[in-house]
Amino acid sequence: MTSESMTALTDADITSFIRDGFVRLDRAFSKDTAAEARAILWRATGCDPDDPSTWTRPVVRLGQFAQAPFREAANSPVLHRALDQLVGRGRWLPPGALGTFPVRFPSAESPGDDGWHIDVSFGVETPDFMEWRANVSSRGRALLMLFLFSDIEQNDAPTRIRVGSHLDIARQLAPAGDAGLTLRELAADGFAASSHRPETSAVGEAGTVYLCHPFIVHAAQPHRGKNPRFLAQPPLLPREPFCLDRSDGEYSPVEQAIMQALKGR
Repeated sequence: MTSESMTALTDADITSFIRDGFVRLDRAFSKDTAAEARAILWRATGCDPDDPSTWTRPVVRLGQFAQAPFREAANSPVLHRALDQLVGRGRWLPPGALGTFPVRFPSAESPGDDGWHIDVSFGVETPDFMEWRANVSSRGRALLMLFLFSDIEQNDAPTRIRVGSHLDIARQLAPAGDAGLTLRELAADGFAASSHRPETSAVGEAGTVYLCHPFIVHAAQPHRGKNPRFLAQPPLLPREPFCLDRSDGEYSPVEQAIMQALKGR
């Protein structure tokens, strides 16, 4: 077995992830798997895929799905190899399900959820999600993952990503230590620290997965296309906490990105 067959990402991909905060993994799961999952999701929306008059809301939020197509998408060999490369072998928990799904439909109505943010990861027992927290070692979250279950083009409400914004968030979180900051505190200035960053969109064919640093600043947007967008945005849960002071020096790319950000403070 060659070394190439044991990895999903190249050295250039890893360097790009550390610098930009995300990497795109094409053909992470099959189009057939995506189609099977979409059929389940369509039924859950209560909408008719062949009748646009039933698409009455700009976004329909669906919860966790653990049926076979979702488990297959979340546990493909190539995806697992990529997770090992970014987070570290044995340092993450295999997903048993996927969710949540914000299914977006073509609409002139504002979706009402398209502000810039990061996905915070602990303190979630508090009912007010604006009080949920993140800290500099990303307690409770190893990655943000974007699973494309439909082909998503530029007008199909792709997730917007601020390239390199994970570095700004790491620097913002560092002074708060283990306690971290709430989403309300992080969002107080509208994520101004990353406003200078270039923006890209999570486009691609069904079966694509974007693996994003947990601190990446991202946002939804209105759907201006024709075809409803099916995307899952689950966290990758850590098996063990990230560590920014490893005695063996075996830092994952997620940890390396945080460390580089703090060196540049």
